[in-house]
Amino acid sequence: MVNTEDFIKRLEIILDYYSLSASSFADKIGVQRSSLSHLLSGRNKPSLDFILKILDVFPDVDLYWILNGKGVFPKNSIENENRIEEQFKQNTPTPIIKESIPENLFSDIQKSVNTNSSETKKTDVSISSKISASEEVEKIIVFYKNGTFKSYFPN
Repeated sequence: MVNTEDFIKRLEIILDYYSLSASSFADKIGVQRSSLSHLLSGRNKPSLDFILKILDVFPDVDLYWILNGKGVFPKNSIENENRIEEQFKQNTPTPIIKESIPENLFSDIQKSVNTNSSETKKTDVSISSKISASEEVEKIIVFYKNGTFKSYFPN
């Protein structure tokens, strides 16, 4: 069952991502503005037809993500999609075990990492963890307090 509050948050993320107002979003997917307003206020729950219209007009929206927050938004690479599909096929999501996470992530070795991309300016980021020289970083995920996140992949 879809959690309506969380669905609304993800819908607002889509609106922000595409820089759309609620009324222009409703027009774009072909629903009445009042029905979107009722949905955003929590009065109504999303219908299957509504969700399918979003997926049809905005191909970067992942079905699993819009329904229950699992998956990625936007669908930015085939690699991410394949990884998620493989995880569902194996039905083995990666568990997070509290005991395996140190209380203070920054108490170990301090390393300086330079990152440079077209979206961000060059910065020095101090990180710490026990990373051997033979290990490579696959991706970095930054989680924000508003429930959104961004994934960064090394060049």
